[in-house]
Order: sequence, then structure tokens, then C-alpha cells
Amino acid sequence: MQKIDYICPRMGYKKLILKSGRERSLVNRHPWVFSGAVKVLPEAENGEIIEIHTNHKELLGYGFFSPNSQITCRVFEFCDQEIELNEAYWIAKLQNAFGLRKNLFNPNETNCYRLLHAEGDFFPGIIVDVYNEVAVVQVLIRGVEQIAAVVYKGLNQLGFKYIYLKTKQTTQLLEQVEQGSRWVAESCPMPIEVLEHGVKFHVNVETGQKTGFFIDQRENRKLVAEWSKDKTVLNTFSYSGGFSVYALEAGASLVHSVDSSRDAIALCDANIEKAGMQHKHQSFTEDCFDFLKAAGSDFYDIIILDPPAFAKNARSVANAARGYQNLNFLGFHKIKKGGLLFTYSCSQHIDKDLFRKIVFSAAADAKRNVRILKQLSQPEDHPINIYHPEGEYLKGLMLLVD
Repeated sequence: MQKIDYICPRMGYKKLILKSGRERSLVNRHPWVFSGAVKVLPEAENGEIIEIHTNHKELLGYGFFSPNSQITCRVFEFCDQEIELNEAYWIAKLQNAFGLRKNLFNPNETNCYRLLHAEGDFFPGIIVDVYNEVAVVQVLIRGVEQIAAVVYKGLNQLGFKYIYLKTKQTTQLLEQVEQGSRWVAESCPMPIEVLEHGVKFHVNVETGQKTGFFIDQRENRKLVAEWSKDKTVLNTFSYSGGFSVYALEAGASLVHSVDSSRDAIALCDANIEKAGMQHKHQSFTEDCFDFLKAAGSDFYDIIILDPPAFAKNARSVANAARGYQNLNFLGFHKIKKGGLLFTYSCSQHIDKDLFRKIVFSAAADAKRNVRILKQLSQPEDHPINIYHPEGEYLKGLMLLVD
């Protein structure tokens, strides 16, 4: 498929017309146009930039067209007058996002973070995570794929020497299907060492899950560390051992890391070894549910429940809710009296109110007195567009269990 040339400024984009009365969400700046709200589709290619208009032909903004998706258009600019969407426009979005992150982090302490968070940075369809000199890009829609060269240029201008395009196995994007994950221009030897609050981790962006590391749990790992001195800690779904390393660095007496993936446990063991904490750590390649069922009661002072997303779509919410309830029930059943349970859901389709109800049900079934000490979320480098609550995907609770 030939790429659509809309990098250079031009006016007169093709127009999507909304049904009468269906413009309210757009007036309120929600960035998704659903197929049911559309009166007239533009004669445009997948990924083409289009204008969004009310039924009265009033301009509402610009977005990426996705004719085969339930989300027909993802809006990146709300405006009532035509604007030029040139190269400088896209690079300015990157620079604005980078400016926020520069104010958040001391690079001598933290040099891995999310630089671009899709709708949270008014740039739907793209994620960019930074690992020191490496920027890892996930392109999620065809529209962003069309302007990828401009994104890479902007990242180079911001000082990122290496760029890695990380694709998803489920992607339907033409270029990604043809070429797969790859370095853009120069490659960087893996793994690379990064800093997070001064704690060292080794990350492989080529083979690691997501973009290489679960950056969104950075502040929650620090919180666990603050409570870990002289404590016995269980880290379930441990992946590369982020929570485990923090707890050990903070003086935990013993940490157990559990994950069903041998590769994940190998990463975890490597990070523990580099921290020099092997003598206070033990890893287990087991199903986390089975491990919790077999674990002794009244042993762990802290239990961390950080599973992968159980609800991949709206249809799976009921099954996911049962999974979260069973997992939290096991955590409540096994933790010491006076222990701390850190429990999370990264399922976008499980909102924070539903997650809290699920945890409430698990606590009631376990017949334990439970108090919420903190409600947890994603960190500042994963900003939530106030008009797009769907962007608040990470929910967590810090619980005191009597």
C-alpha cells in the first residue's frame, strides 16, 4: 500500500460527518469517534488524517481514520479552525511530552520512563518508552505508522541515539507485519543498564515483555521498598524481579519471587545477582495461584499481587473478575496478621471502582479485617487525559490485613 503524503502542510482534508446530537463527546474532548456516531464516512484510506465535523458542518478537530475499527477515528487535535499539520506540528508534540518528563526526573537517578503515552499526551496510537539512550516505540494504529519517520526524526533531535520499533504479535499494521520488531538505523547492544530511583536493572528491549520493563510500577516499587526492611516478602508474577530488587535493596530479610515463565525467572535471578542479594532471595518457576495455595499461612509480611491483564476485552470482564477475586482471596488467606498486601490490576476494562469491589469480596470471603492505606495508580509519566478516563488502566491498593 502506498503511503499517504500528509507530512507537508495542506488544507482540505477529507471529512467525517457525525450524526445529529452525537457531537457531545467530541465537544467534551473525548478523543474517540465510535462507528455508531458517524453519519457520513470520508472516502479515505486507513490511517489517513481526516477532519471531524458536526451534522451542521462545524469543524471539531482532526484525527486518524480507521474505517475497519469500532473506533472509527482517534482525535489528536481539537479545534474549530483549519490548521497546518506539518512536520513541526508532530515534533512539537514530542517536545512538549519531553518537557514534562525533564521536570519529573533527575537523570542521575532515573533514566527509564515513558516519554509518550498515547491519548495521555494527545498523540493517540503511539507509546514511547525510554531506557537511557534508547527510545522504544510501539505504533498501534496505521495513522501513526504513516508518520513514523517524523517521529524518529523528533526522537533523534531530543538526543535519543538508538530507536527500537517494538511490534505486537497481534498487530495488523502493514509495515510492522512485513518487517517486524527492528532497530531504526543504528542498533544498541543488549542488555542495557538503566537506573530507577538509583536502583540498577538490566533490560533487554528486544526480548523483554512490553517494551522491555514494566515502567509503570516504578513508584509502587519504591513504596514497597519503604515498608520492606526486615520483612519477608512474596512477589508473585515477578517477571524480571522489579519489586524483589527494591525490597532487597531496602533491607528485606527474605524475598520469594514467583513466575510461571522460566525466561522471566532467569531475568529476575540475573537482576538479583547483579544486586548481590542472592543470599536473601529464592525464585520459583510455578503458577502463582498454585504457589499461593501451597504456601504456608502466617509466613509473609508483605505479599505483592501484580498479575498480567486478566481482561483483554469487555467480553472477558466477568471471568477476569473471578480471577482477581480468587487471587486476592489467596493473598488474604496467606498473609501474616498485620501484613501488607499490595494488589494491582492493569486491565483497562476493570475500572478502579470494580477492582475495589472485587477486592472487597475477596476480603469478606477470607474473613479478614482489611484497611486501605493507599489507593495506587500509574505514575506521572503515564498521564491520564482528563477527557479520556480509559487511560487510567493501572489500579492498585495498599492494604493492611489484621
